[in-house]
Amino acid sequence: MFDWLQNLFARRTRRAPRRVISAIRARYDAASTSPDNRRHWANADGLSARAANNPEVRRILRNRARYEVSNNSYAKGIVLTLANDVIGTGPRLQMLTDNAEVNRSVEMAFANWARVVGLAEKLRTMRMARATDGESFCILTSNPKLPTQVQLDLRLVEADQVCTPDVVGLDPNAVDGIAFDAAGNPVEYHVLRTHPGETSRQIVLEYDRVPAASVIHWFRSDRPGQARGIPDITPALPLFAQLRRYTLAVIAAAETAADFAAFLKTDAPANGEAESAEPFESLEIEQRMLTTLPAGWDVSQLRAEQPTTSHADFVRTILNEIARCLNMPFGVAAGNSSGYNYASGRLDHQIYFKSIRVEQAHLEEVVLDRLLASWLDEAALIPGLLLSELGPFADCPHQFFFDGQEHVDPLKEANAQATRLANHTTTLADEYARRGQDWEMQLRQRAKELALMNELGLSMAQAQPTTPQESQSDEADQPAAQHAA
Repeated sequence: MFDWLQNLFARRTRRAPRRVISAIRARYDAASTSPDNRRHWANADGLSARAANNPEVRRILRNRARYEVSNNSYAKGIVLTLANDVIGTGPRLQMLTDNAEVNRSVEMAFANWARVVGLAEKLRTMRMARATDGESFCILTSNPKLPTQVQLDLRLVEADQVCTPDVVGLDPNAVDGIAFDAAGNPVEYHVLRTHPGETSRQIVLEYDRVPAASVIHWFRSDRPGQARGIPDITPALPLFAQLRRYTLAVIAAAETAADFAAFLKTDAPANGEAESAEPFESLEIEQRMLTTLPAGWDVSQLRAEQPTTSHADFVRTILNEIARCLNMPFGVAAGNSSGYNYASGRLDHQIYFKSIRVEQAHLEEVVLDRLLASWLDEAALIPGLLLSELGPFADCPHQFFFDGQEHVDPLKEANAQATRLANHTTTLADEYARRGQDWEMQLRQRAKELALMNELGLSMAQAQPTTPQESQSDEADQPAAQHAA
């Protein structure tokens, strides 16, 4: 009886056999450290975005980027081209309310104000500053000397001036120059009254606490939590230095070879039969003369082997790598498209133009919308400037136009445009927007032209110019330089 109960209890309390699970160890080659890659990954760290972009690091990067752009022709050209392509001749406002009269009045008043304050030029300066400084700041101020009723103006400030001298006592939610609230929104900016690079600056730097509503901060955030920007050309700074050093070395080698007109050499042993000659002795050579050499000596010229045949390939390769961090094709960065054919040139420019559109959208969200809202707030206080039907900024649909990208073959683009309009896959608004134009304004202008043509008795056939016959050659196989010509 006792044995039976013991066996029954053992069956009920018997545990299931434990399953042995072997540990799976995954391995990444990039995560392994070896003597070969130890030095390569020596500077890799786990710093946060704010810690990695500390004030000293940003100061060094700014100074080096400015120096390179000021002394490197390629760097200067790349930054200028980028600013010209992004900003162009400046943004143009189009209001999209239901009242056409309100739209025209706002557009004309804003365009007049933008021309007076030099908005396009200031935006180009901001884009260049973002490339070399990593960020650009502008303070919304009131300028009583403006010839417009709206006295709003923009005062550009370099990134060096936006800092907090007493950084030790900063709030934990603040970074150098910017104070944030608990939700991460900027509350105020600390702007130095004098530039820290001024030679006559004071020992104790004084700064103003400017409300965030009056400051526009434009930079590209590459990491979550990043509050200050670094130069766009940061990855290319070592490459610019290598390009300059290599070019200078090639020039120095060529000049050294050219400086030696000739040199004497002998195959005679030391203390041999050759006459004595002082080593490295310099002799002046007259033009078109006949002379004799010491016995046992021969004359020859130093062969100039610089620049090497690989110099052009090196410049092209390193410029291509430099421009990649800006999404810029080699032809635009170098200002030379001789090596392109038509198809490859179009493909590279499509990638570049997409990057430009992304930057323009970012500019519109961060800078232009803020400017328009501040301009409308001040314009609404001026009697008779704007119509009363215009509501708050949130209820004012609008968009900004930038300069359109020119097509390499206008005739083919016009045919494609006519096809898209015929099969209803596009609209006039979209087609004019591609060219950076307001479709309503263009149609009104066209209506005036047609009315004047009818008044003068001109027909469409008389007004249209004759077009040359389209070439039947295969453009995809021709160099881009021929199409540009």
